[in-house]
Amino acid sequence: EVQLQASGGGLVQAGGSLRLSCAASGFTFDDYAIGWFRQAPEQAREGVSCISLSDGHTYYTDSVKGRFTISSDNAKNTVYLQMNSLKPEDTAVYYCAAERHPTSSSCLNLYRMHFWGRGTQVTVSS
Repeated sequence: EVQLQASGGGLVQAGGSLRLSCAASGFTFDDYAIGWFRQAPEQAREGVSCISLSDGHTYYTDSVKGRFTISSDNAKNTVYLQMNSLKPEDTAVYYCAAERHPTSSSCLNLYRMHFWGRGTQVTVSS
């Protein structure tokens, strides 16, 4: 059974940092990409960042470039999202998801994801 467990959300002041973790199990890690997505109230879910687990290529949406860093620890089957210089507009529920056999930046496309985890709330106060 494929499982993705996101954790690490919380309340932080603007300019602060959080690190999200996505623990994955039940599939061959190297065949997948893991993406982080977020959804703010009354807004569409959007891709934030993703990483190809076979070659380590990373991708970011423009609004988080230079502030967020995605990484993976394949030995622990865990993907991290380090979020620095947080802004109130980063407030959302963050989800991790897995795409089988990704191509280039496809892992930023939520419709390409095969498995989803439950979200973790990130709230950035001004």
